[in-house]
Amino acid sequence: MAKRKLFAPFLILLLAAVLFAISILVGSARKTARTAMACTTSDFSGNFETTDSLAIFEGKRFGVPKDFASSETEPILGVTANGERYIEVDLSEQKLRAWDGSNLFLEAPVSSGLPWWPTPQGEFRIWVKLRYTRMEGGEGRNYYNLPNVPYTMYFSNDQIPSWRGYGLHGAYWHNDFGRPKSHGCVNLPIPVAEQLYYWVTPSLPEGKNSVYASDENIGTRIIIHE
Repeated sequence: MAKRKLFAPFLILLLAAVLFAISILVGSARKTARTAMACTTSDFSGNFETTDSLAIFEGKRFGVPKDFASSETEPILGVTANGERYIEVDLSEQKLRAWDGSNLFLEAPVSSGLPWWPTPQGEFRIWVKLRYTRMEGGEGRNYYNLPNVPYTMYFSNDQIPSWRGYGLHGAYWHNDFGRPKSHGCVNLPIPVAEQLYYWVTPSLPEGKNSVYASDENIGTRIIIHE
């Protein structure tokens, strides 16, 4: 009986220690999720890389397609003013809808972030558009190195700063649209990304492959929700 009395407090202390460790791990995971970076880049030129033709994704190496490198698309005129256009991303349906006022400009399947790399919800603005850029990040099997990601439109707001690297962009490394697949960005079929790129603001100056939003050239609004 005495041994049982001594053993009970030990079990309570052990249980408390385990619960404390779990709370630390959960808190750390939540903090990491809040501050994690998605598809960041250091190349804001928007130019096509001609020297690197190899991409890495999910432990696989493959060639980067070049058939979209020379395409030229004119800006797409909408029915309403630019300020009335907005993009809606429905995470539960894995769909994007682009609205020109009350008119549906296009609708397409997307691949948003996986549960451990979620796409943030809220209202955002596009802060930069890049015709091409390199995205690199992750570790181990999750490491990726993707040159010439086409039609990238990074977005941010007061809670999600630009350095976090969330954006809309075309994806050539998979064709699994309609279910979560990314590190937090919204992956689009390349033809859809191309249409959006020339439809949204900031407007791209003629002959340029990148443009930052400004007070005079404000970025299109993006609403992301479940």
